[in-house]
Amino acid sequence: MNLSITHYNNFFKVTGVLNRQSVGIFQQEFQDVFERLQSVTISIEGLQSIDKEGVKALAQLHNESIVLKKQLSIIGFGCKDLYDHFKTNDAA
Repeated sequence: MNLSITHYNNFFKVTGVLNRQSVGIFQQEFQDVFERLQSVTISIEGLQSIDKEGVKALAQLHNESIVLKKQLSIIGFGCKDLYDHFKTNDAA
């Protein structure tokens, strides 16, 4: 399944597969998002799988939100790899 991103205002729903082949679509969709919006919510409930490049793209978006002092929320029961990544960074 391909990556699909739909949004309404500041709520984005990501479905499909976020991997090396589709990460460019993800990055293009969220490029400059914090210039337009103060807060962003991303639902990963519909993600079927994510690889290390997808996790890296979400982590970069998270880091950008911190630098720009914007709010980023990632919600939904998505992939365990993503939660493990952020859990490890919080503990470190």
